[in-house]
Formats: sequence, structure tokens, C-alpha cells
Amino acid sequence: MTVTTRAAGDTADRGAEVVRFREGAGRLSLDFIRTLRYRGTLGSVEELADVTALVAWIVQCGPCPLPLDPELVRPTDVRDARSLREAIHELIAAGRSPGGVSSSSFLSRELVNRAAAVATPTPRVDPSGALLWIAVDPVAATLSLVARDAVDLVTSPAIARVRECADPTCGALFVDNSRPGKRRWCSMGACGNRAKKSTIRSKAAQNKDQGKGKGTTGGPV
Repeated sequence: MTVTTRAAGDTADRGAEVVRFREGAGRLSLDFIRTLRYRGTLGSVEELADVTALVAWIVQCGPCPLPLDPELVRPTDVRDARSLREAIHELIAAGRSPGGVSSSSFLSRELVNRAAAVATPTPRVDPSGALLWIAVDPVAATLSLVARDAVDLVTSPAIARVRECADPTCGALFVDNSRPGKRRWCSMGACGNRAKKSTIRSKAAQNKDQGKGKGTTGGPV
């Protein structure tokens, strides 16, 4: 079944869906692997928990808004999407390591390569001049975009600009496009802001303790 949808930017067709996934990592593949939130910590959260969540990610982050049709998206698609996500994460981790992407496992490379080989959404212009996207399988087609982005990232100089958020509880990766290349946070509005507030509280507490120390210092009797 071929699904035709309007462009993702057409808010009249998309409706007022809630943005529920983090974006802004600088690459689609990095946004995708963020769906395992707080990766590597005891508090990790699986954001692709079910069919509804996978469809929501496709709608928010891909070009193909699509209806939640049980016949269109299957539970096995969720399993496969998670497997692809972890394979992409392994490739990127390898690409950032001294061994390079070639040090990743054969299985991970093949999973990403197979996903990338799937046909991506096809753009069309309708009689009214609106942009449409056509895909036989919108989920697989969008994940193909993700996989192709990952392949491009790990085989390009941009991989050297991939950073891990300095917040030890975050674990998110992002592309540092700043001129000095010293960006620390995946988001200044989230992790960066929390770190800033924590520093301010710490300094305030330190100044308060120092003030108490001065107030209790007695002079000579």
C-alpha cells in the first residue's frame, strides 16, 4: 500500500500534534539514537516503547506524517527500529574511537546498510503546488533516511565533531558546529541550563558558608 502525505511542514494537515521527542542534535541519526534517553545510566528510558511511539517519532522527525493504522505499522517494526538505533549507535561510537568505524561489528554495519538500501520517501508536487511525500512503507522509508544519514556521518570528517553531553546523566550525542569546537551540552536550554543553575547554587552556598565563618570569628579577649 502506497501512502501519500503532505509535507511535514504543512501544519494544517498535520494538526496540533505534541512534540514529544528531542531534536537539535545536528543530524537525523543522532536525534534518532536519543530515543533511548539517559543512555548508559540506571535511569535510561525507552522512548520507542510501542507502535504509537514509533509512529509519533516518524511524524515528528520525518517527512511523512501518517495515520496510526495497525495494518501499516506492526510491533515487529518497533523491534527492528530499536535494533537499527543500537546498530547506528555502535557505528557512531566506533567512528569516534581510535579504531574508526571499521572497528564496529559486521552485524551492526549490515543492519545499517540494509536499512539504508530501502527506498526513501519520494517528493512530488500536487496540482495545487503543495509538496507531497510518497512511500510504500513510511516507517521503513523514514528509517532509511536515518540510516543513510548515519552512513554519511561516520564516513565523513563530521564524525570528529560528534560530542557527548557533559551531563553524566544525559548521554546524548550531538554535532559541535561551534567555531572553537568546545560546546559541552546537548542543549543549553536543558542540560546546560541545569548545570548553570547548579553552579550558581553551589557558589551561593559556598559564599553563605564563608559568611557564617567570618561572623563566628571572635577577636582577642
